[in-house]
Amino acid sequence: MTAPTKPPHSSPADAVPGAELHAPVIDWFEDHARDLPWRHPEAGAWGVMVSEFMLQQTPVSRVLPVYEQWLARWPRPADLAAEAPGEAVRAWGRLGYPRRALRLHGAAVAITERHGGDVPSDHAQLLALPGIGEYTAAAVASFAYGQRHAVLDTNVRRVFARAVTGVRYPPNATTAAERKLARALLPDDERTAARWAAASMELGALVCTAKNETCVRCPIAAQCAWRLAGKPEHEGPPRRGQTYAGTDRQVRGKLLAVLRDAHAPVPQAALDRVWHEPVQRARALDGLVADGLVEPLPNGLYRLPLT
Repeated sequence: MTAPTKPPHSSPADAVPGAELHAPVIDWFEDHARDLPWRHPEAGAWGVMVSEFMLQQTPVSRVLPVYEQWLARWPRPADLAAEAPGEAVRAWGRLGYPRRALRLHGAAVAITERHGGDVPSDHAQLLALPGIGEYTAAAVASFAYGQRHAVLDTNVRRVFARAVTGVRYPPNATTAAERKLARALLPDDERTAARWAAASMELGALVCTAKNETCVRCPIAAQCAWRLAGKPEHEGPPRRGQTYAGTDRQVRGKLLAVLRDAHAPVPQAALDRVWHEPVQRARALDGLVADGLVEPLPNGLYRLPLT
């Protein structure tokens, strides 16, 4: 996400629900926002889009080196579109969820073919790109183009759940009620709304975290419904972290690592060595093929996809 030019705050006369939250959070953001490359003006809309794909379910610390390498190699969508999709998977490295790399490659092809190589600013056109959902379309329109959209990631949803709804965690999946609340909380002014989107996201990432929140650093602690209620415990289903060791995800990652490191087709025997359990290994490989991340060739050879 990027940081649009600082706008004037909304006036007290604004009739936006929760307007008293805007100025404190935006002022806090001015002082505490991290200096991230996709927030620099030179990143442009393509840099913002790349960051949004990479940051899904992946921490900033892991994204930064891959992001820098990616933009150095493919500074524009057309540069990525000209490469085989397997090169996107290779460059994705160990960020995880590598289907994101294929989706980003597909978006780059569509941007090149439909929009002359420029990331569109229109929300509907962004949403029509392959691999772009509601969140990413809103994020790019807001962070890259300073538009007024509700940008609801996990961090923002947690801030709104606590500060406004008074519960510790939001639902597991985004609800219609959350979307309605997010739209209601948007400042009327377009530039202020874009700033609010970035600021509320940063607040959730740095202060209003899932565990060990630091309310003493929070600019809206005095207004936070959850804190004022005594921080009631979560009443919904238990929230369990995702496991990785021993899962198909781990096996898929090991198989992809072999293919990423190879610049020629890989024989089945080389893939068989990465995991001891043949049924799970075969299932993981079949899944990679079905997802378009691996291309099977005659004679038991495999490679990253060329088309």
